[in-house]
Amino acid sequence: MESPQKLRFQGNESLQRMMAGAMLRKVKSRSSKKQRHFKLLEDCATVGYQSSWTRKSNSSFSVCDVEAVREGHQSEVLQSLANEFAPECCFTLVFRGRQGNLDLVAETAEEAASWVHGLRALIENMESMDDREKLDQWICDWFVKADKNKDGRMNFKEVRQLLKMMNIDMNEQHALLLFKAADKSQSESLEAEEFVVFYKMLTERKEILPLFQEYSSDGKKLSVCDLEDFLREEQLEGDTSQQHAIELIERYEPSEMAKKGQAMSVDGFLMYLCSTEGSIFNAEHRGLYQDMSQPLCHYFISSSHNTYLLEDQLKGPSSVEAYIQALKRGCRCVEVDCWDGPNGEPIVYHGYTLTSKILFKDVIASVASYAFKVSEYPVIISLENHCSVEQQEVMAKHLSSILGDSLLKSTVDGRVPTELPSPEDLKGKILIKGKKIGGIEDNVDAAQESLAGEVSDEDEAAEMDKDSSPAEETKQAAEMDKDSSPAEETKQKDKSKLCKELSDLVVYCKSVHFGGFQKSRETGKPYEMSSLSESKARKCIKDTGTEFVQHNSRQLTRVYPGGIRTDSSNYCPQDMWNVGCQIVALNFQTAGTEMDLNDGLFNRNNSCGYILKPEFLRQYDSAFDPDKPQDSRSYAPQRLIIKVISGQQLPKVSKKEGSIVDPLVRIEIFGVPQDQSKQETKHIDNNGFNPVWDETLLFTIHTPELALVRFVVEDHDTATKNDFIGQYTLPFTSIVQGYRHIHLLSKDGTCIAPSSLFVHIRITDLA
Repeated sequence: MESPQKLRFQGNESLQRMMAGAMLRKVKSRSSKKQRHFKLLEDCATVGYQSSWTRKSNSSFSVCDVEAVREGHQSEVLQSLANEFAPECCFTLVFRGRQGNLDLVAETAEEAASWVHGLRALIENMESMDDREKLDQWICDWFVKADKNKDGRMNFKEVRQLLKMMNIDMNEQHALLLFKAADKSQSESLEAEEFVVFYKMLTERKEILPLFQEYSSDGKKLSVCDLEDFLREEQLEGDTSQQHAIELIERYEPSEMAKKGQAMSVDGFLMYLCSTEGSIFNAEHRGLYQDMSQPLCHYFISSSHNTYLLEDQLKGPSSVEAYIQALKRGCRCVEVDCWDGPNGEPIVYHGYTLTSKILFKDVIASVASYAFKVSEYPVIISLENHCSVEQQEVMAKHLSSILGDSLLKSTVDGRVPTELPSPEDLKGKILIKGKKIGGIEDNVDAAQESLAGEVSDEDEAAEMDKDSSPAEETKQAAEMDKDSSPAEETKQKDKSKLCKELSDLVVYCKSVHFGGFQKSRETGKPYEMSSLSESKARKCIKDTGTEFVQHNSRQLTRVYPGGIRTDSSNYCPQDMWNVGCQIVALNFQTAGTEMDLNDGLFNRNNSCGYILKPEFLRQYDSAFDPDKPQDSRSYAPQRLIIKVISGQQLPKVSKKEGSIVDPLVRIEIFGVPQDQSKQETKHIDNNGFNPVWDETLLFTIHTPELALVRFVVEDHDTATKNDFIGQYTLPFTSIVQGYRHIHLLSKDGTCIAPSSLFVHIRITDLA
């Protein structure tokens, strides 16, 4: 069976060399440089390779999992071996999600070029495929997997094995009936075309047909008027539904005859429902749709904590690759912990731990290269500065020379600001957050002659000392009032030297100690910002939530994980967003619910890393209290009604042969405390391929503007914890109503197509 990928590249010399295979050196470190045989498989969509010297152990990866191919010494490992391997023989495969890169070295430059050009062509082709071609490719992939003896045909034994692989526990007699119905040649095996017929019978969506027939005038097709009725009554589209119906027929109807008659078949109807236009996510929110001209403090900003770490906080590796990955995910605030290094060069690592060290200048170079690949809006570098004055001067030189014109060195209009500039004002700029001698006024008024000054050591590092153990974390929360008293503050203040060159690079993000809301209200400057540990932020939310909201309407606040999270776990960011905290820093390297929420919040507005806060979080005199949303002037609760209808082609979670999932769907609401809730469906035994639930779940949403909805699919287990299958998270305000598909994501946030849920959504106002 020829895949669409293979058909497009017949005669391509690079692919022919890749399919012939080559010995490539798989490089993991300076000491691990193993030769392995790599080969592009027949489907032109999978690369197989030896995973050990025994030649009996084989691994593979899908080309669609590769995001980019870098040529030359473009990884830390290959850079460290620059004297051993020529750059023209080296290349790096960058995978989607959190999967590590693969560094490879070919024996010749010609061989390397073939793999680089071939892989890039395959990636580009896969990204340009339409929905029909992607489906054909997926069918082809299954055929190749099931055709064990590689004779281009499938016997019934291979079909039974295929059903297990596809997560289907089907009655053998029923499977045999489908097999015989597809075996038109009566050869007791399925050829490629017959397999397509078998696949279509297998994937028939029985829950779609009654819906199609309900709106079809003749039960066979949807006319423009029929489709218009469906769009208006079910999908709640307005006056544009007639024009949209015509466009949908043109875009998704596979039959040319039906197209000419301006009609849609059941196949076209299903293709529309499974497309991005049939997604639960509002297509109008994918692009840049928000006002970007408001002060910086009026936005949630995608932010990373200890960005340099790939793993835990105690002994994990530090890497510039972590900065690249964070910036590619739309992160707009990265953290850099700077310490004195050898040879006068500052280094970055988690101080007083066994985490590895990287050069400060390499970090800044990676930020310079990737800052604006995904978003043109400003990047904030949050400096944790532990360096001597001498190495601070080196830091300042690196920042200026490497970042060049993109580094913001003065206010946008040359004046002392009365409010922060907007993301629009700061497009293409990199801001430094850190300690500063004096204020912006001093920079604007006159050049100072002192080469260094003293600043208080009251930033995250100082706070982290208090958070170093669970006992101290509890003590910090319990003694917050004492910690905030002026007498104690004076006692705790340690002074450190700050060089003027570095100080002058801090413009709109001056780090200051948080002295309470009254102090910030009376004397706070718009360019001053405080960093709070998660426990301190929670204490402020609990005691004075409304004051916290008002503070965040004027100034930036950064929140970071407590010191006890040495495993790089994350806290729930929702509590901080509820009071308008802008820079809610998370460990991007750690997958889980918290990062799902972060991705869900920031995946709209062109994934630019900035989301405009609701109006009640932007007003200086806001009376909003997340614990009492009903007291807000803008209180407008809504009812969310979700009918979970069915699932499609859910992935297996166990590699054990014959194991099939028992899926259930849980819907979780995150938002103000009154909105936090979750409900789940029953589980379906032994069916991950096309489970049907047909269950309706109801939720009351008190503050729709802050709510996030998370759909989670799990494999039910009575004896142990359920296994994760997939999830999808989106803002409540980005949900579109009607019959919708939810395209599931992996734990790493990558697409696991064609796995999906089919649901019906209704949202109503509550009096």
